[in-house]
Amino acid sequence: MADPQGLGDPDQAAFAWARFREIMAWMTLASAIAVAVAIAALAHSFGPLHLVTMLGVIAGVGGSVMLAGALMGLAFLSSGTGHDEDVDRLD
Repeated sequence: MADPQGLGDPDQAAFAWARFREIMAWMTLASAIAVAVAIAALAHSFGPLHLVTMLGVIAGVGGSVMLAGALMGLAFLSSGTGHDEDVDRLD
């Protein structure tokens, strides 16, 4: 049996998932900043905001930034561990 590669190798998998968690931590910070800027801009433009409006901004802006970060992080994880190359190999 061949040596495990990519996420099949425990050391490489631990490194890859740690890098993914680090990317997500930075994206959480970026998401919080984007939400704060969006709420401040809306409050400046329209005056005091209702709670429902702020929750909508948090869900919409924060969710979009986090989703984009998660998808890009998974693309980096897939590429960095060799999963993209494994698809082309036929056994």
